[in-house]
Amino acid sequence: MLYIERDADGRIVSIRQHADRPGMEQKTSVDAEVLAFLGCDTTEELIHVLSATDMDVIRILEDLVELLVRKNVIIFTELPLEAQQKLQLRRQVRQSIRKTSIIVDDII
Repeated sequence: MLYIERDADGRIVSIRQHADRPGMEQKTSVDAEVLAFLGCDTTEELIHVLSATDMDVIRILEDLVELLVRKNVIIFTELPLEAQQKLQLRRQVRQSIRKTSIIVDDII
């Protein structure tokens, strides 16, 4: 999420990664106003913005699958075999990193 600051006329004047004052408006990195403020008007720039958020979305989906399995909403083995293998590989890699690194869990 991004936090935006507007001027008296309602135009975006700054974008921040963290809210530094109460009441700042939240926007996503693919919001039309944010992209216009950043000057992203070509398809190539928009594709770059989407690519930059892909890893975040992947992690969200992994966490969602894990939550649904834990709550018995879905059964892991009902997922396609290829999906199971990819999720298991990513889980194993994160566990290996945790054992040998000081990286915070939210990052991995």
